[in-house]
Amino acid sequence: MENKLTLYGFNNLTKSLSFNIYDVCYAKSEREQRDYVAYIDEQYNSERLTDILYHVTDMIGAHVLHVSKQDYDPQGASVTFLIAEETMLPAKNGETLVAHLDKSHVTVHTYPEFHPDTSIATFRVDIDVATCGEITPLSTLDFLIGSFDSDIITMDYRVRGFTRDISGKKLFMDHKITSIQDYVDEKTLERYDAIDINIYQSNLFHTKMLIKEVDLQNYLFNTDVYELHPKTRLSITNSLRKEMIEIFSGVNVY
Repeated sequence: MENKLTLYGFNNLTKSLSFNIYDVCYAKSEREQRDYVAYIDEQYNSERLTDILYHVTDMIGAHVLHVSKQDYDPQGASVTFLIAEETMLPAKNGETLVAHLDKSHVTVHTYPEFHPDTSIATFRVDIDVATCGEITPLSTLDFLIGSFDSDIITMDYRVRGFTRDISGKKLFMDHKITSIQDYVDEKTLERYDAIDINIYQSNLFHTKMLIKEVDLQNYLFNTDVYELHPKTRLSITNSLRKEMIEIFSGVNVY
């Protein structure tokens, strides 16, 4: 981090980033929906998710202490990293010791599912990055967004606890932030409608993003868009949009 604060003791702030994405697909038959779920489940198995989390921990300057991963039947996967920031401590004999002071974790879970009545299949990914001290997970957002096909994105960031400067004054935040969007690339933001719901007094930041353009071909599974009648294309696009709006809003609108 730039402009590091001079603290009394260690930085005791805890920073948590919750990153959730939804990828929506149209699959006409129940068989196609099952095939889509199987396909996406294979694409984002525990091995690939582990690679993504290794990159995340490298980006925030953390070190992996332990990895736990699991693929589930019939679908879904989970990966958990125990991480730490290595800190150099002076020893009595004048040498230095490496100690893991700020232990924390990174987790990812996938939830592929489908609903036969709506011809919609949805793939959800939940990633949580919890760190302590100077490490902040916000710098990983662009990488995480780019790692998945994201139609809806919800992000929560919270800073808890306090630390002290050398005069003993309590510090409840060690970096400037007005919106999570400040940490997302402008070109990425241009593709989404985004809203913030922040509680600055509690260091709580929430951002939701909804994809603007729906290119139907990107949402069809094993179907070419030109095989469909124009009215069918419009109907499918409307169904996809309704599904996205309800997920984005968090309520049953239609």
